[in-house]
Amino acid sequence: MRAAISVIAEKGTAGLRMSDIAARAGMSTGHILYHFGKKDRLLLEVLAWSQADLWTRFQQAADQAPSPAEKLDLFVRFYLPRHPGDERYALWTQVLTQHHDEAGRQLLTELLDGWDERLEAILREGRDLGQFADVDLPEFTIRAVAMLSGLSEDVMFGRSRWQHTSVHTFALSALERELRPTAK
Repeated sequence: MRAAISVIAEKGTAGLRMSDIAARAGMSTGHILYHFGKKDRLLLEVLAWSQADLWTRFQQAADQAPSPAEKLDLFVRFYLPRHPGDERYALWTQVLTQHHDEAGRQLLTELLDGWDERLEAILREGRDLGQFADVDLPEFTIRAVAMLSGLSEDVMFGRSRWQHTSVHTFALSALERELRPTAK
């Protein structure tokens, strides 16, 4: 899986050959084809594996965070790409541009919904503890994830506006402004 992610990040999906992944993984092409069949299935499986790994690491970090605000900070850190060419985010962009059958669309929907569910849980916890404003959770989540996705595209593209300021700080500040509880 790690070999596939790195080859996809380097070559994209159009130039991806199963033999490239096999060579990087130290396996035969036949072995790769036996497990995945075709390239579209491989891409979806690698993305699902990558997300499961990321969510495990996020949950471990969130379990140690003492407050919803710190969990929100972690969410933003885990969502945004770390740098232009971030392999995990490159995989997302490559897979999302492909045509998928119903099973593939369902898997992608579940993965995308996983981000929304995690953010809503953090927001709910913060609201219930009185640390976040009482926002409309589904509506706020849609806007927050849309903002993070747009910022992620900027990072992946290497927009110069982020050379002197942190995209993470910018995103977190925007979210926190709206989540600040109003004085009663």
